[in-house]
Amino acid sequence: MARQRHRAFGDRPAPADRHGDRPADRGPGHGGGQDGGHGRGHDRGRPAPGDGPSGTVGRRTLLLGAALCCAGCSGGGTHPAPTASPATHSPAGRPSSGPLPPLPAAAPWRPGPGELQPAAKLAAVEAVEALGTWRPGQAGPAHAAARLTALGVPAARAARLARQTGSLAPAADEAVVQVIDAQYGGLLSGSASVLVVCAQTTRTGGTIGHGGTTVDVRLVRGAGGWQVTALHPAVPGPPVAPGALARAVLGDSRIQLPPASVADVRSGRVHDSVLRAMTVLAGTYRMSVSVVRSGHPLDVFGTTRPSDHPRGRAFDVWRIDGRQVVDPATPRSLIAAFMRAAAAAGSYNVGGPVPLSGPGDQFFSDATHHDHVHMGFLS
Repeated sequence: MARQRHRAFGDRPAPADRHGDRPADRGPGHGGGQDGGHGRGHDRGRPAPGDGPSGTVGRRTLLLGAALCCAGCSGGGTHPAPTASPATHSPAGRPSSGPLPPLPAAAPWRPGPGELQPAAKLAAVEAVEALGTWRPGQAGPAHAAARLTALGVPAARAARLARQTGSLAPAADEAVVQVIDAQYGGLLSGSASVLVVCAQTTRTGGTIGHGGTTVDVRLVRGAGGWQVTALHPAVPGPPVAPGALARAVLGDSRIQLPPASVADVRSGRVHDSVLRAMTVLAGTYRMSVSVVRSGHPLDVFGTTRPSDHPRGRAFDVWRIDGRQVVDPATPRSLIAAFMRAAAAAGSYNVGGPVPLSGPGDQFFSDATHHDHVHMGFLS
């Protein structure tokens, strides 16, 4: 697939790259549709050799409780050829000899106040909800495509999207997906990346499983509105033995991580600078993380500059002390204080909805970062 390039939102030229000159590996199944990213520094998939953290992080039971806590407030890498990823979905339930309890009903996610392009987010979320939820006898690409056509997606495109579900469609008899958050991975005048962060409950036989993933949903805007064109589910990688910082992050109730981000930390591909900053910020704030490494575009959206995310050198926060960043009712002073605290914790590249002054280009604000705070790190 030809590599797509766009101008930045509002047709502003992209700023000079400060993220190093070695791009991350793209991996199989990756074409131009995966170009694009997130403000000044975001996910580019699997780190290239030499880009990994100095320490490793760990093996731990998935912190889905935190993810589901986030999900209760919803409503308001490289991406290899799509296959189910055990790193983002780990059935861990026990077979039951009695009657099987019903899977939890999903609460549909809806855009709240303050959204710049609510229709784009809603289109992305509805596609993920349709593809990640099915009843017994309704698994598989054909049924998934039918659920998309019921939303008005043309049949040929629905069939193609149904083959891109990857970790959103683990092998299971039935599944229910709950969207935790939807944030921009990039926002241009005619195209967008929406990162749909979700938890998922599955049943296979008598076993209940808990997992989830993050899907980079690509959209274009035409005469009929925003249309989903491609899906890139997270591929975090297998877990490794935990280091001290990873254990601290995974064990801190003030750091709420969705399933894909938990898997990122467990994979050992997140730099110590990121983990250390999380623990520092958690000393003052409760924060809900949306994305760390996987499930995010490879390049800064509208450019060919590699993002810090896939190198394991960035993370995003969508909620601070229980207040959504995108919500106009959230005090700007809270967001500004958090952004400055992130810089003090070592981030060289802090983006968010509040314009701040600082040395060089340490702080930035744009449409993509209207709904979250981005923190990038040099090492």
